[in-house]
Amino acid sequence: MNKENEILHNKNQIETNFNPPFRGLRGSVGHKLVLFGAGKIGRSFIGQLFSRGGYEVVFIDVYKPVIDALNERNNYNVIIKSDKDEVLNIKNVRGVLAADFEVVIHEIATADIVAVSIGQQGLPSAISLIAKGLLLRHKEMYNSPLDIIIAENLRNAADYFRKELIQFLPTGFPIDKLVGLVETSIGKMVPIMLKKDMEADILQVFAEPYNNLILDKLAFKNPIPAIEGLSPKENMKAWVDRKLFIHNLGHATTAYLGYKYNPDFVFLHEALAVQEIKNSVRETMLQAADILLKKYPDEFTLEALTTHTDDLISRFQNRALGDTIYRVGCDLKRKLSAEDRLSGAIHLALEFKMPYDKILDAFIAGCAFKATDEAENRLKDDIDFSNKVEEYGIKWALAEIAKLEIKKITLCETLC
Repeated sequence: MNKENEILHNKNQIETNFNPPFRGLRGSVGHKLVLFGAGKIGRSFIGQLFSRGGYEVVFIDVYKPVIDALNERNNYNVIIKSDKDEVLNIKNVRGVLAADFEVVIHEIATADIVAVSIGQQGLPSAISLIAKGLLLRHKEMYNSPLDIIIAENLRNAADYFRKELIQFLPTGFPIDKLVGLVETSIGKMVPIMLKKDMEADILQVFAEPYNNLILDKLAFKNPIPAIEGLSPKENMKAWVDRKLFIHNLGHATTAYLGYKYNPDFVFLHEALAVQEIKNSVRETMLQAADILLKKYPDEFTLEALTTHTDDLISRFQNRALGDTIYRVGCDLKRKLSAEDRLSGAIHLALEFKMPYDKILDAFIAGCAFKATDEAENRLKDDIDFSNKVEEYGIKWALAEIAKLEIKKITLCETLC
């Protein structure tokens, strides 16, 4: 079945064969967030904010052991890693297995707000269920819009989500009236946890103290929840780009330059303890900040972006967080791709005819990145990427992954 026929089949299934067992929605007893994704960001950030803001948080996830533990305990701990660890106990939570479709659909239909934090690969399956939940909601509560917080590091996330969602909705469904697609900028750093820490408590999660969720003020159909930590912005595109081209770019630059300097480095703070690397990371981030300022002159100031850069470098050096060079640098095909942190900044620099030599240097260092996790493993895609670079050279990565025209890349003959 080709994609077009599959989409049509799915729409017909929703329109004609969807007979939910639930008749009527629950009463307005408290507030409920339905959150797709009980992973590190879901538990440490989105779920934590809404639980502490008075919401019941219902996690939807494919991993049964976590769902079972949530339902057995109805709470979990977030360990804030800083000079002194702080434990936040997150209460009023439960879970639903993603495979329990009818239950998931009912939870969506009766939610006050929905959020997704599952990564782009998992979005299509979540979106199809959200469509069914919207149909049930529309049937029972015609004038009740639903806001969906898209807690993904994904540019143009609302456009992507809408395009996918309408494929699972019947023709004429009033999506723009009844659905708020709320983009976010996820700035919280959550490290990979060691096996021993996960075995000690399957639900605990480590995170940094930062707790600010930037989100699109103009996308909400309902009043914005009055929750501490939510930071609505009107020009959301600018803030998504700030995250991508300063935070993510600085993160990746630290990992790639750190690995290049010493492949035995494990943690980000080890790399940034080398003044030469720290200076290079800061200069690269500030070069990107100049480009960002050119694109959004009415949204940012150089002083504000410089302050943000220095704050991020300080956060990157958080020894207690234990964030690894491997975690920050892996997934090379995505992180070096055309619209992502490094290549995307170079594309913008070319558009505005601005310098990008330091960003290009970080990209080239990324092409040689081969850090491993604690079990000395690498992602299969990263191994494939490295093999291609070794066979065809960095110019292949620039052309095929970054989608850059080699003839337009100054310094390439020297650096490549």
